[in-house]
Parts: sequence; structure tokens; C-alpha cells
Amino acid sequence: MADITLISGSTLGSAEYVAEHLAEKLEEAGYATATLHGPALADLSDSGIWLVVSSTHGAGELPDNLQPFFNALSAQRPDLSAVRYGAIGIGSREYDTFCGAIDKIEALLTELGARRIGETLRINVLDHEIPEDPAEIWLSHWQKLLN
Repeated sequence: MADITLISGSTLGSAEYVAEHLAEKLEEAGYATATLHGPALADLSDSGIWLVVSSTHGAGELPDNLQPFFNALSAQRPDLSAVRYGAIGIGSREYDTFCGAIDKIEALLTELGARRIGETLRINVLDHEIPEDPAEIWLSHWQKLLN
């Protein structure tokens, strides 16, 4: 089975909780995982499978703990053509920048050659008090696309 690196960016902790929950589910299914909250670029391999979970704050901004990672990707521009990724955004539809952070991350990953697996999940916190629930449903479908 593939190794999956879960990358989370969170202001209040919801994306971290989702990433940790999904890591548990992936491990139960036989995958090896590593979960990194606001990683340094040096902490990641430039190949393999990444699952990025990010909340959005302010006017579509990245969480503070994920901004250095994003800045390093932007500045160093590594070749990510050997990376496949999944993406989950968490935000509120009350804002016109709903899930803006995951949109920015996805745009940069694609620009650097990474290929998305499946559709991006955008969780509206107004509809889902516990964001782990829709994320777990999404994961059951996403896992089938990994082979």
C-alpha cells in the first residue's frame, strides 16, 4: 500500500482534527501515514501521495501555520510531478472567499506539476458541526482512486 502524508493547516484546530481522523481511517485500511501540521517543505518528499487539509481564515487566507510551507513552495518551486494529492478545504459559505486557502494551495501544487486525485472536498462549517463526518465519507471514495 502507498504511504500517504497528511498536511494540515489550521487556525482553530478543525483541519488538524480532520487530518488526524483521516490518518486513523487510512491506517485501519492498511495505509502507512504521516501527519504534519504546518510542515516545513524539507519535511516532505517530492514524490508520493499528499492529502492536504486546510481551513481558511480572514479574506480567503491560509492559516498561519501553513503560510511558511506555501511561501517555501512558491519561492523554491520544486518539481512535484511525482506527487499525487487530495484536497479538503474547511470554511464558511457566509464568506465569498469560501475555502479560499485550499484553492490557493491547489493552484500552486498544480502549477508545480502535482496531480490531484479525485474531487476537492469543500466543507461548509455551517452545514457540518463535525467536519470529520463529511471528510470520512469523502475519504471512502477517495481511497478507491489511489490504485
